[in-house]
Amino acid sequence: MRSYPGMCRNIKTLYNFAPPATDDEIRASAIQFVRKLSGFTHPSKANEAAFDHAVDHVTDAARELLQSLVTNAPSRNREEEARKAKERSKIRFGSGVKGALR
Repeated sequence: MRSYPGMCRNIKTLYNFAPPATDDEIRASAIQFVRKLSGFTHPSKANEAAFDHAVDHVTDAARELLQSLVTNAPSRNREEEARKAKERSKIRFGSGVKGALR
């Protein structure tokens, strides 16, 4: 049985980064996509083969897409994009977490 990392809410953009997206990042994105389509966080034994097959195909399609895209834009910096995402989150949700358990 394969292990699937925890479910996240968003599939992250993987195109035009330096260094390029890794196979693990592409596969994680494919898992999230298949989870979203199927509604399963973890497939049952009866659906595991179909789920894994779909993840494999989506991973291959995503890798092919990323390798075939072209741009004249400079590559994005992962740390800078993460900083921007945190800033957007602060604006959207505020700087503190209310009612969080410690």
